[in-house]
Amino acid sequence: MRANADLKLTVIMTVYNQEKYLARALDYLLEQKNQQFKLLVIDDGSTDSTAEIAASYQDRFQAFDLVSKANEGVAAARNLGLDMVDTPYFIFHDGDDWVEPDYTDYFIKAFDRHPDDDMVTCGYYVDQAGKPSVPITKPVEGELTRIEAVLKVLGSAHSPVKGYTWNKCYKTQLVRRLHLRFNEDLDLMEDQVFNIDYLMQTEGCYYSSVPLYHYWQRADSAVHTVSWDHFWSIVGANISIYKSIFSHLWQKLLSKRPQTQEYQGSYVRERIKDDHQS
Repeated sequence: MRANADLKLTVIMTVYNQEKYLARALDYLLEQKNQQFKLLVIDDGSTDSTAEIAASYQDRFQAFDLVSKANEGVAAARNLGLDMVDTPYFIFHDGDDWVEPDYTDYFIKAFDRHPDDDMVTCGYYVDQAGKPSVPITKPVEGELTRIEAVLKVLGSAHSPVKGYTWNKCYKTQLVRRLHLRFNEDLDLMEDQVFNIDYLMQTEGCYYSSVPLYHYWQRADSAVHTVSWDHFWSIVGANISIYKSIFSHLWQKLLSKRPQTQEYQGSYVRERIKDDHQS
């Protein structure tokens, strides 16, 4: 197994009762062109054979960790993953999805080419049973400012960025320094809240709409089921998102006020001095 010092990226895969899909996800990760990554699987208290399937792949990856924990939800599982990351960059991967062979290579090289950007994102396909893969948007790429990136996270259904975590790569040292966590009180949109908190406190995002991730849309997934808990989670998430945006914009405004006040005070003093001399 390769020493962690040689690895640049951790793929955090949180799983819960995904025995039907997990082997597919792991098989595609085994085909990555760039193997400079560690796979960290967090089993969130599965009651089926998910943990056993994951364990059977342990010797097939150059760097692989499997952690089993009591079921507390995806946010708690991701937070545990954040605590365990020991590489410069990390990304999330759902256990029922799969990726293109260039997935890890793209993120590692994008950060090498754009070291001043604090987030890197890729495009994705939407996949459904019995239907061909559909890329979410036409090819486009570029660098985004903080506000431009936030707008694309909050954008339309055809935004190449959106609020997901599985098409975004983060800098570990920034998450640690900013003490960023997933909100464990939210059942939905906890990923979007995390992304907004990250973007509002960092600088720059490089994005490409080239699809490297396959988002498998299942009818029985949490995002496609309706409940009052999900409704209130969406309400709470949106409140958190806009609170984060306005809070950081307000802090930025306040940080500029002393300079403005000093300039205004100096201007007034000069005017008084001129009036006395005239």
